[in-house]
Amino acid sequence: MFTKQSPEPSTKLAEQAAPLLDRATEQMSALTQRGADHVGEASRQLREKARDASEGTVNYIRHEPIKAVLIAAATGAALMALVSLASHSGDRH
Repeated sequence: MFTKQSPEPSTKLAEQAAPLLDRATEQMSALTQRGADHVGEASRQLREKARDASEGTVNYIRHEPIKAVLIAAATGAALMALVSLASHSGDRH
């Protein structure tokens, strides 16, 4: 009356899928770690470049203070001209 039946097809499928899911999870974890490592390295390089630029700027100001002030003044004047131009062109529309 009671016969041993083979496992349900869904059970077989789940048993077959489990190793595939485990492998996919491991691969995603590895990819995530590699991505995090790359972001960390890029962040470190960016900090180094910013520090180098800052040091270069300080050295330039220290060795060429008059030129540095003139460059800063010219940059400020150019930015103010752009802001003024943008605000006037916005008033016309």
